[in-house]
Amino acid sequence: MNTPLIEIKNLSAGYESRTVLRDVNLTVYDRDFLGIIGPNGGGKTTLIKCILGLLKPTAGEILYSDKRLAMSDKQEGTAQRSSLTTNRSSLKMGYLPQYNSIDRKFPITVEEVILSGLSSQKSLISHFTASHREKARQVIARMGLEGLEERAIGALSGGQLQRALLGRAIISDPELVVLDEPSTYIDKRFEARLYELLAEINHDCAIILVSHDIGTVLQQVKSIACVNETLDYHPDTGVSEEWLERNFNCPIELLGHGALPHRILAEHKHGEGCGCCHCEE
Repeated sequence: MNTPLIEIKNLSAGYESRTVLRDVNLTVYDRDFLGIIGPNGGGKTTLIKCILGLLKPTAGEILYSDKRLAMSDKQEGTAQRSSLTTNRSSLKMGYLPQYNSIDRKFPITVEEVILSGLSSQKSLISHFTASHREKARQVIARMGLEGLEERAIGALSGGQLQRALLGRAIISDPELVVLDEPSTYIDKRFEARLYELLAEINHDCAIILVSHDIGTVLQQVKSIACVNETLDYHPDTGVSEEWLERNFNCPIELLGHGALPHRILAEHKHGEGCGCCHCEE
């Protein structure tokens, strides 16, 4: 078994008085490729925020590389709090957020976006070094963005922007890359290239991929976490149709054509409480 990078134990989380996640247990291993699926509002993004340290759990704990990095406020003492700040950087993570969280009006170029993934490697007042810029040049080429280095992000297509953000996520050579709906607004031609890149990246680090596209996720990942307030972990991609129907409140069939599964929604009425992404469009 590979080395655990993240161990989540009995985690609960939410916002104000509303519980979104309850009693979640999950281990992410070195060079794992974990897909996270679940209905809208089921807690996928909340789980990612906890993993990234952006949201404090209300109960339970998260261990990174055998170090306690996050726990509920009720469990965390003052002395412990100071040590967590030191340990939090022990696991290098890259993050590609949801497309709609990006301010496209912000005056920043493609090169600057990708370089920002190295900001932790310099002081606030120092400039990026020649080696930093060479690394950015290599990532720009890998993402197929040559010639767009000086273009503002507001002038990019959706797919070009996603490529720039993926470049920012991987430039620091992280141990874990977290991607939240990465194929949104990407054209089909680059979507295929995106998953080729992720397969290459997975040779060097673990990946957590959050997506509503069940068929694509099952085709690409090594393991699955199904999140709908609680979490069901599958060490492979063997997710039953019964689980999908029960948790998405929508009849779903997965048909395999060779190695390519496809999601098919059986005929049904779109109603309140249906978690299917198609029903909400």
